[in-house]
Amino acid sequence: MKKTILMLTLCVATVLIGCGSSRDYTPPTGATGEQIFSAVCSECHKPLKSNVAMILREKVANKTALKQKFQNGSMRMPAFPNIQGEAADQLVDYLLSNSEIN
Repeated sequence: MKKTILMLTLCVATVLIGCGSSRDYTPPTGATGEQIFSAVCSECHKPLKSNVAMILREKVANKTALKQKFQNGSMRMPAFPNIQGEAADQLVDYLLSNSEIN
């Protein structure tokens, strides 16, 4: 029983560490928000409908919160610190224009 609990704990820790890690993706110059979303976000965030990229909670449905979320990551989401400047603005604009707010 102790071995099972230890193995389960190690598996959960490994998953959480992997999810909270940083990704070194750098958007190409001139990339659109949709291109950036398709390249890195859609791996985990599958578009729900043809015109809805995500469902955003109201507290993160603003430019500052979204940038902080994808640049710094969170417990379950990796950080994408190289999405900066114009690319970050393009991604945020795409998300705000193509998401539902819950």
